[in-house]
Amino acid sequence: MPKKAFKAAPGRLWGGLIYALIAIGGVLSIGLFDLNIWLKFLIAVILGSCFASLGFLGHEILHGTVVRKRWLRNLLGAVAFWPLTTGPELWKKWHNMEHHQHTQDEHKDPDAWPSINQLAKSRLLRWLYKIPFTIRALSSFVALAFTFTVHSTHMFVTYIKDFNKEKQMKAWMQFILPWATWIGLLVWIGPVKWLFAFFIPLLIANFIVMAYIATNHRLNPLVPVNDPLANSLTVTVPKWVDVLHFNFSYHTEHHLFPGMNPKYYPMVKRKIKEMWPERYHEMPMAKAMIALWKTPRVYFEQDQLVDPNRAAAYGSLGNGLDPNNIKHEDADLSGTPFLNQKSNKEQ
Repeated sequence: MPKKAFKAAPGRLWGGLIYALIAIGGVLSIGLFDLNIWLKFLIAVILGSCFASLGFLGHEILHGTVVRKRWLRNLLGAVAFWPLTTGPELWKKWHNMEHHQHTQDEHKDPDAWPSINQLAKSRLLRWLYKIPFTIRALSSFVALAFTFTVHSTHMFVTYIKDFNKEKQMKAWMQFILPWATWIGLLVWIGPVKWLFAFFIPLLIANFIVMAYIATNHRLNPLVPVNDPLANSLTVTVPKWVDVLHFNFSYHTEHHLFPGMNPKYYPMVKRKIKEMWPERYHEMPMAKAMIALWKTPRVYFEQDQLVDPNRAAAYGSLGNGLDPNNIKHEDADLSGTPFLNQKSNKEQ
């Protein structure tokens, strides 16, 4: 790979500046003028797209690919993640350290979905998986509109105790200040305008961000060794979408080289497909979303996805899952904690 691929690329901040100016202009337009509801909704959609794209840039900044100075990286990362109310200290701990180092590890990856053994330990999860499959699939897609915000808050509660006193103070300030800003906006412009200036855009941004995050790993198996070719999926989107989203779709490439300028990920993709074509996973975003709809989110024996109440097992990527023809087979759940708990209740 060329050395320039690993150099800081501050020029990418121009895209962030454009998004920030559009976002500020959109919020002020809704707040200061009496616009009709359809125009406000259109602006809300644009705002949501800007919020998501700023989040993608913040992700890039905090991996150190845009600027090198730590204080500037943290400042710009905080600004970029401001609409998604996630601070740089939390993001670096949760995403850079835990997720990247332990991707799809059943016990260590904070973003990995549960195994059937973990399901058996949670009364809430056991109750959720009694809901019919189609309703669960629909609910999971609706949930994409708020999952990032909810999960980010959960990660804050999970990791705040791991920081030293100085970083705890920073993390608390980075958590409070964005919310203070958006609540202050609510007080200033009122609840109706606030729905269009922040709440609806936040739902849209959540959905866009989570559409990528959900397809990045949730069709892949749990793995004992952090292997991006096994535990990550690259989705394909139109070129103009890659431009708007800073090449976030190249996720396998990102996990191989998180410190690389994403501009060069297409080059990485070509090299991977030359060297390991049989192991590389990619598919159109729409197809990946459909595959998510048709498969459950509980792991069985690490490389299968299982619907425990129907005892239906599906393959994962690299382990029998064919996105063009998704099928399931009967799963033998005998000996699993889930089946034991179910049998005890029936008795």
